[in-house]
Amino acid sequence: MRIQLSDHFTYKKLLRFTIPSIIMMVCTSMYSIIDGLFVSNFVGKTPFAALNLMYPIIMAFSTVGFMLGTGGSAIVAITLGKGEKEKANEYFSMLIYIAIGIGLAISAIAILFMRPIALVLGATPELLDYCVLYGRILCASLPAFMLQIMFQSFLVTAEKPVLSLGISIASGLTNIFLDFLFIVVFQWGLAGAAAATAFGQVVGGIVPILYFSRPNNSLLRLTRTKFYGNVLKNTCVNGSSELMTNLSSSVVNILYNFQLMKLAGEDGVAAYGVILYANFIFAAIFIGYSMGSAPVVSYHYGAQNHPELKNLFKKSLTLIAIAGLAMTLLAEGTSAPLTRLFVGYDGDLWAMTCRGFRLYALSFLINGFNIWGSGFFTALGDGVVSAIISFLRTLVFQIAVLLILPVFFGLDGIWLAITVAELLALLVTATFLVKKRTKYHYA
Repeated sequence: MRIQLSDHFTYKKLLRFTIPSIIMMVCTSMYSIIDGLFVSNFVGKTPFAALNLMYPIIMAFSTVGFMLGTGGSAIVAITLGKGEKEKANEYFSMLIYIAIGIGLAISAIAILFMRPIALVLGATPELLDYCVLYGRILCASLPAFMLQIMFQSFLVTAEKPVLSLGISIASGLTNIFLDFLFIVVFQWGLAGAAAATAFGQVVGGIVPILYFSRPNNSLLRLTRTKFYGNVLKNTCVNGSSELMTNLSSSVVNILYNFQLMKLAGEDGVAAYGVILYANFIFAAIFIGYSMGSAPVVSYHYGAQNHPELKNLFKKSLTLIAIAGLAMTLLAEGTSAPLTRLFVGYDGDLWAMTCRGFRLYALSFLINGFNIWGSGFFTALGDGVVSAIISFLRTLVFQIAVLLILPVFFGLDGIWLAITVAELLALLVTATFLVKKRTKYHYA
C-alpha cells in the first residue's frame, strides 16, 4: 500500500518510507567507490591517488544541487502540506530549471580552469595530467549529477521513494558495467573510470526529467512557471546547511590530503581515499534517512500536526542511536577485509589503511545525530540553525582538530580528528534541539 506524507508513522512505516532513500544514497556513494576499486586494482596506485585528490573538488562543484534539492524540497513539501499543489509544482519547476542553468555554467568554467585547479589542490608533476583528465570528464556531466542529487529529494517529496531508488540503482549499475567495459576490456585507464561515472550520472539526472515532464501519479510535475525570487532566496537559506556540509567536506578533504602528503606522501592520500569510501557508505545511511524523513517532517510541520512531529522526533533519535552502534561494530569488524579489497597488493599501504579505518570508524557512533539534526532543522524551514550545525561540524571543528591533533599524535591524529570534531558538534546539535523544542513543538 502506498505510504502518504500525511500518514501516521510507526517504526515499520517510517523504515519502509526511508529505506529507498537510504539505499539510493548508498548507490550514489558507490560512484567513486567503484571507480576507485577498478582504478586501484587495474590501473595503478598513481592514477588512484589522482582520483582521490580530485574527487573532493568535483563534489564541491555539485554542492549547489544539494542546496537546491534539500532546501527546495522542504519548501515544496510545506506548500503541499498547506494544500497548495499548483503553487508547489511551480516552485519545483523553477528550481529545476535554475539548476540546469547553474550546472552548465559551473561545468564550462571548471573544464576551462581544471589544470590550475589541480595545481592548487597540490597535484605533483606525476599526478597532474591524471588529475586534469579525470576532472574534465566528470565536469562534463556535472549538470546531470546536480539534477540527480536534486531529484533524490524531490522524488521522496513526490511520494515516489521507490522510483528514486530504482533510478539510483540503474545509474549505479550503468557505472559498474561501464567501469568493467572501459577499464578491464577496453583498457582506457583513468579516462574509462571517469567516463563510466559520467554516463551513470546522466542516467540519474535525465530519467527523472522525462518522468516529471509527462503526466504522472505523483504529487509533482514539471510545468510552466515564473521566477519566484523569494522562494529561491528561502531555498538557498534553507538549503545552506547542506551546501555548507558538502562544500566544507570537500575543503576539509583537501586539507586531509595536504596533511597526509606531508606525513605519508602518496600512500597517505591513497589510504585516506579508501577510508573515505567506507565513510561514504556509512554516512550515506544517515544522510539517506534524513533525506527520506525530511519531507514527512516538513509536511506535518506545514499542517501543524504537532503530535506527529513529536512521534517522528522520538522515533528518529532511537533509530539513529541503534544504527550508529551497529555500524561502528560492523566497521571495526570488517576493516581488514574491506581495506584489502582496495590496497591488498601493498602490505605497508594496507596496514596503514586498516589502522586508519579502525580509528576513523569511531566517529560512526556520533555523526548520525549531527547529520540528522541538521537535516531535521532544514525540514522545519530553519535553515540558519541547520547551517550553523553544519558549518561548525564540517568546517570549523574539523579544521581545528586536523591542524592540532597531528602535532601530538602524528598520523593517528589525522585519523582521530573526525571523531573529536563530531563530539564537539554533538554538543551544538543537542543544545539547539533542546532550545528549539517549544518553538517547533516536536518534544
